[in-house]
Amino acid sequence: MKDKKTGLIQALIGAVILIIGIVLCVNTYIVKGNKAYAFSLLVTILGIVILIAGLYRTFSKKERKPVDAKVIAQAALCAALCYVGATFIKIDIPVGTERTMFHFGNVFCVLAALLIGGEWGGLAGAIGMTISDLSTAYVTSAPKTFILKLCIGLIVGFVAHKLFHLSKEHSAKYVTVATVVSSICGMAFNIVADPVVGYFYKTYLLGVPQDLAKTLAKIGAITTSVNAVIAVIVASIIYLALRPAMKKLNMLRDL
Repeated sequence: MKDKKTGLIQALIGAVILIIGIVLCVNTYIVKGNKAYAFSLLVTILGIVILIAGLYRTFSKKERKPVDAKVIAQAALCAALCYVGATFIKIDIPVGTERTMFHFGNVFCVLAALLIGGEWGGLAGAIGMTISDLSTAYVTSAPKTFILKLCIGLIVGFVAHKLFHLSKEHSAKYVTVATVVSSICGMAFNIVADPVVGYFYKTYLLGVPQDLAKTLAKIGAITTSVNAVIAVIVASIIYLALRPAMKKLNMLRDL
């Protein structure tokens, strides 16, 4: 009963944030303030997430398990690594008034999903790289970043832990194949989704001319593909190197 009451309060808070976000979106879109509009979209997304989480908590019949503080600490560390990878380990590519980049943020998003699961890994990637966008010239991409990086984590985590059961005992060959395939699935989604979502996001939400949006999408597809290859290779190598040690120290989640 207490959990359902808490969920209802959470849902109400989410609804209030969602309404505020929608009002801000309408006002900032009218004045064409791209940075303010991007922030408004982020508030709206946050409201939706909190609302859905609250409703799930209210109506779910499953008992909630307490969250391990160790998992929260690992997720926070992964979010920090995602921020560092997207903010400092990058190469900017100016395209007219816009820009794209090669970066290492996706490496740590994929790694987080492999280590601590899709939900926490996706959140770590979404939060870390969204903060990176908000603190750099990519502020208008923040809402898109939050959604796509969350999806990357969820996909990698689902394939790794629901299909391959990667956290269980397996042969070295099985673990390697499962790790690489899971990473490829998450990044394959990003290669397709990032340019497509980016095109519609820039055209219909930020008001970028269609020709420029198409050019940005094409260039974005190239940089996204390179980032994907880097993420699959580096994340897989790091995970396979860390896995035995984390197993011995009992730091690997049983998912």
